[in-house]
Amino acid sequence: MPIRTASARWQGNLPEGSGTIRTGNGGLEGNYSFKSRFESGEGTNPEELIGAAHAGCFSMAFAKALSDAGATPTSVETTAKVHLDKTEAGFTVTRIELETVGTVPGIDEAQFAALAETAKQNCPISRLLSPAAQITLTTHLTP
Repeated sequence: MPIRTASARWQGNLPEGSGTIRTGNGGLEGNYSFKSRFESGEGTNPEELIGAAHAGCFSMAFAKALSDAGATPTSVETTAKVHLDKTEAGFTVTRIELETVGTVPGIDEAQFAALAETAKQNCPISRLLSPAAQITLTTHLTP
């Protein structure tokens, strides 16, 4: 398996500085700042990128779980809400809320939810993050 890379460059001090985050192959690049991370400023932040990675990984793991169960997903769309909270140890990602919506012909809501939970358990990013952050999952099956 290839080793994946990403890089970040920060210029200036924390409250007034700014930076750029980039994935290794140039697929994603974004500006970030104190305001985009801790306030409502323009740009991205590390927590959004963790959310994007988690949503992407989970969606792929869920598609695999569905396929392994004999179901063919038309679509799986996942949103990850990453909570950055101030704790005694400092700012910490404490919780991630996954919400997935799927169109999967021939499957019922209970099987959909059970397979989503299996995907959450087997998603490499969920396994990475779950020791430190609580990960919840909400599912919605659409016709």
